[in-house]
Amino acid sequence: MKSCRDKAVEWGVSERTVNHLCQTGRIDGAFKEGGVWKIPDEAGKPADSRVSSSKYVKRDPADVKKPLPIGLSEYVRAQSEYYYIDKTRLIKEFLDSKPLVSLFTRPRRFGKTLNMDMLRVFFEISDEDTSVYFRDKEIWKYGESYTKHQGRYPVIFLSFKDVKFDTWNATVTKLSGVLQAEFERHSELRHSERLSSFERSYYELILRGTKDKVLLSASLENLSRMLSAHYGVDPVIIIDEYDTPIQEGYSRDYYNEIITFMRVFFSSAFKDNKHLTYGFLTGILRISQESIFSGLNNLTVNSVFDREFDDCFGFTESEVQKMMEYYGCLNRYDELKEWYDGYLFGDEEIYNPWSVINYIAKGCVPQAYWANTGRNEILEDVLRNATDDIIERLHKLMDGDTIVARINQNVIYRSLSEEPENIYSLLLVAGYLTATRKDLMADGSYMCEVALPNKEIAAVYKSEILSVMMKTGAIGRTTADRIAESIYSADTVGLQAAVKGYLTDSISYYDSGTEGFYHGLLLGLIALMDDHYMIKSNRESGEGRYDICMFPRERRYPGIIMELKWKRDLDPDSLEKLAQGALDQITGRKYETEMTCYGVSEICRFGVAFSGKDVRIKIG
Repeated sequence: MKSCRDKAVEWGVSERTVNHLCQTGRIDGAFKEGGVWKIPDEAGKPADSRVSSSKYVKRDPADVKKPLPIGLSEYVRAQSEYYYIDKTRLIKEFLDSKPLVSLFTRPRRFGKTLNMDMLRVFFEISDEDTSVYFRDKEIWKYGESYTKHQGRYPVIFLSFKDVKFDTWNATVTKLSGVLQAEFERHSELRHSERLSSFERSYYELILRGTKDKVLLSASLENLSRMLSAHYGVDPVIIIDEYDTPIQEGYSRDYYNEIITFMRVFFSSAFKDNKHLTYGFLTGILRISQESIFSGLNNLTVNSVFDREFDDCFGFTESEVQKMMEYYGCLNRYDELKEWYDGYLFGDEEIYNPWSVINYIAKGCVPQAYWANTGRNEILEDVLRNATDDIIERLHKLMDGDTIVARINQNVIYRSLSEEPENIYSLLLVAGYLTATRKDLMADGSYMCEVALPNKEIAAVYKSEILSVMMKTGAIGRTTADRIAESIYSADTVGLQAAVKGYLTDSISYYDSGTEGFYHGLLLGLIALMDDHYMIKSNRESGEGRYDICMFPRERRYPGIIMELKWKRDLDPDSLEKLAQGALDQITGRKYETEMTCYGVSEICRFGVAFSGKDVRIKIG
């Protein structure tokens, strides 16, 4: 094997060029070891139109690759200037069924906004010939019965993706601004002789940025009526990320206000509106139990469980392979699949598009790109409301296991505190889980086997659980590192001091109530170590059930078994005895049996005893 420097000398190019060729997958057999690229001795120099014996050669325009559309949600630019995966068949599938109002629920960053902008450009009346943006796309192949709808309707387009504020007043101000901008986009109405003086006055009120909630709640109905009068054609209404303000309202304590407003806002637009051709909404959740869509019997919901439109959001396997071939990195496909595949929409295997694009654009470096695309209130809610059983099952998921859960598609945010088992439904629709098997129940829910979709989400679980703990003051990064280091080195003094310091600084005496509480606590504290250990809990081994068992992923690490005990109001001597009893139980009940069968010979045993904010740890 040779280094990048060796090959740079051999090929007469810079070391940086060879490193880039490795990163983009253009050198067969190259792999990274310890952060350094290793290249087979026999590897030949890839064709490179830019460098030849240190002489610049002009690149053939045919070899110039289109950039990837990272963060781009504007259809016209995406399809003309960037690598674009054609999703226009969504238009055909919609026109075949023609539901009056469609709601598409998908996780964030799965192409919802780009698809909605595509629908806007397709349907909207325009002074320019917008058919040029579709003539080379799949929709145009289906003929005149579909293309006749192109450029035919006025369109109202609203995106709520940036309506994220701490207070209800700030949210009203932002909603007013979003509506103001859309009214301004239809400036043809300002002096339209087809509108009444009342309608023109109303138009001016919205244009001046009124914050009157009654006026704003009727704005979609009024704007659609005005557009219908002006054009003689009922408009199409598109609302992207409709539930973002609702999620913020839940997290920021103005839930009732936003729900009351949205109920009237959506009802006037989609239920009682006589001036509507089609309506489209996108979001993460279907919030029907809140009666936002009460009585809206013309609403067709398409979720991740439905076969219709199953390949219209996200990337399919063939689309990913074609993209990787275009960028010359198809040899990295197995790695990409392991990191970003695993979602099942309907019957279609789907890849996370945001992460696929970033992976290829950044030289095929695998990491959790999706983790940085939004805030983590969902996992905060999980941890805030999780029972001991839920904490244990979440750790099973982190270990790569599947669990069985009932999935309710109509889950609502506030149900997390009322019915914590809805956590799995929320995590699934938000993209943190995938259903490996599903069976429809009589009540419309699904009984599912669920699992983490891929390595990216496994990394997100670990990092976000720790970040939530740090954010809430539960644990600092230094403390987390100290606990992990102490467990690695079997340092009972350091481990005991770190855990006790955490208990003293962060937990009320009244929070520390049961052994299950401490069990969940310790599982969270050792989450940092799951790169090196498979962490299991409450499983049968030998003659009983151990509390926590950490199986090393590499033989150079020891196995770790922990037994936890808890009693109230113990003095130091009694706490020492309780910890020793926990340690003796590990050996006495042969908890190491499973680990020994796994092939682990070196095993560290920890007996851990808690009483209030005090802790003792024995090792054997």
